[in-house]
Amino acid sequence: MAIAITLQQYLDDSDIDYELISHPYSHSSSETAQMGEISADKLAKAVLLEDAYGDYVLAVIPSTHNVDFTPLNKQLNNRLGLATESELNEVFSDCQPGAVPALAQAYGIPVIVDDSLSSRDDIYFEGGSHTDLVHMPGREFDQLMAHSQHGRFSH
Repeated sequence: MAIAITLQQYLDDSDIDYELISHPYSHSSSETAQMGEISADKLAKAVLLEDAYGDYVLAVIPSTHNVDFTPLNKQLNNRLGLATESELNEVFSDCQPGAVPALAQAYGIPVIVDDSLSSRDDIYFEGGSHTDLVHMPGREFDQLMAHSQHGRFSH
């Protein structure tokens, strides 16, 4: 599996400059950065969250960070928790389990991006498999995330 078809169509329709980086199979974000031979702070990690009504939002943070729910819930005026693995598989059905792309808007899911990812030279994120990363200039990533919510909610 190279890239999830939904993600590929979204990127192609958005006329975004990107490339795929193949790497050995990885089990975690830190391992992905190591296998892909990239700096972990340039790897955007996607965390699917759910509220009490079953609505989803995808938090995009640096792979070296964790979601801080207190400021996130306050900013969104909501009470969010982690989605289950089965929900991940259902929402991202064309992706391998756990290989969630940072561009959930391609799947109709709202996205909130941690401000610490803004204005980076390069960004990498899962392409829907555990062996491929999408790489793009930070300005292209910022353009794709321009209509998403932004805030400081990771550490």
